[in-house]
Amino acid sequence: MSTKINTVLLVDDDKATNFIHELIIKDNNYCDKIVTKYDGEQAIEFLESANENDIPDIVFLDINMPKVDGWEFLEKYKELPKGKRAQIIVVMLTTSLNANDKERALSNKFISEFRNKPLTKEMLTDIEEKYFKKKGVVLN
Repeated sequence: MSTKINTVLLVDDDKATNFIHELIIKDNNYCDKIVTKYDGEQAIEFLESANENDIPDIVFLDINMPKVDGWEFLEKYKELPKGKRAQIIVVMLTTSLNANDKERALSNKFISEFRNKPLTKEMLTDIEEKYFKKKGVVLN
């Protein structure tokens, strides 16, 4: 898998999960850059200060995190300038089996997908097919 996806933002407080997800992304040559943040507050700060080249194409967002969880992240995310969030695909990536979480995520206009951890090659391929080929992103 080789795409023109520039940046992936991983937002999860679990270091082991982030390590595994980074390996999967790197092993599949999915993007040029991976940025990892350990809670929603760090992720919002990153997005607020990001220049045009650093804005991620995809955010993989956990729900349960310290300080600012996934839901609180989304509340702050919607306040970002439209240009900062216009092209970002947000995938809620969680271990939650709570049907209410899934329903809440899928009813949020900023969430493109609700997926269960761990991230897999198949998930990456599916997301690429759904969101990047549709947008006319040229794939290698």
